Amino acid sequence: MRRMIFAAVALLLLYGCSSSPEIAAPATAAAGCDRECLRGFVTQYLDAIAAHNPAALPVTANVKFTENNEEIKLGEGMWQNFTRLTDYRRDILDVKEGVAVSFMVLEGDPSPILYVIRLKVENGRVSEIETMTVRNREEGMLYDPSNLKAPRPLMVSAVPANQRVSREDAVKIALTYPEGLRIGSFVKVDSPMADDAYRYENGQLMAGPECTFFPNCDVMKTQMIPTLPEVTDRVIAVDEELGIVAMRMNFGAGSLFDGNGVLDVWHSFKIYDGVIHAAEAFCKAVPAGQASGWD
Repeated sequence: MRRMIFAAVALLLLYGCSSSPEIAAPATAAAGCDRECLRGFVTQYLDAIAAHNPAALPVTANVKFTENNEEIKLGEGMWQNFTRLTDYRRDILDVKEGVAVSFMVLEGDPSPILYVIRLKVENGRVSEIETMTVRNREEGMLYDPSNLKAPRPLMVSAVPANQRVSREDAVKIALTYPEGLRIGSFVKVDSPMADDAYRYENGQLMAGPECTFFPNCDVMKTQMIPTLPEVTDRVIAVDEELGIVAMRMNFGAGSLFDGNGVLDVWHSFKIYDGVIHAAEAFCKAVPAGQASGWD
């Protein structure tokens, strides 16, 4: 009888006093933030910013917030003039690091606003918020929101387990992209790309089948690209289920057509079967030498 009582007490301590076994769980399971938890924080952020109410978002006491590379007070910037989310929202969820990155398009006047965020979640609160806005062609150089009505299925579909690569290999493959930019050739660095790989930047098709923006841009790996030796890169999230590596890059000198400033880029790469199948980015023209605030 004593053994039975001790066993019952041990189970109560381990699983809690729930009367339903469906909701009982070890205490350690609540410590992290799974995919739905991270997705929920993106939704909470959008709800709070739509209400222009930063107090509605659970944040740490020392939360850091940047918009377009400048650190500002939470509640300023886009928080004061947020409109409404369209049907385009694409979440990249890194459970291991507690990071959510989301590419989205907002209603704007007179044109849609490209908006991208990175949230760092720690102990049930947001500790880091990094954002960028692109409102028009002048801000983004390339700008075609007509191709951003909804996320492309490839970028939001899970990769079957037998086609996934390891987290470490996915990062290595993604890093061949900025490596190729530095020397002006994806071929010379042998960046692994599928024959039908494509790339969109601010909604503009820049590489892959049906690309007509530049001559011979229909094959992403062999297309002519500029040599940008000053490219810097930072991996910000790895979504192992979707097979996506998200990165922030500054393309440096020579990255803008008119030479005034440089291109600041939030990129994402769809990787499976050991190769890059797609790349989609939001990018913005910024002054040369401007730091991201997170380097």
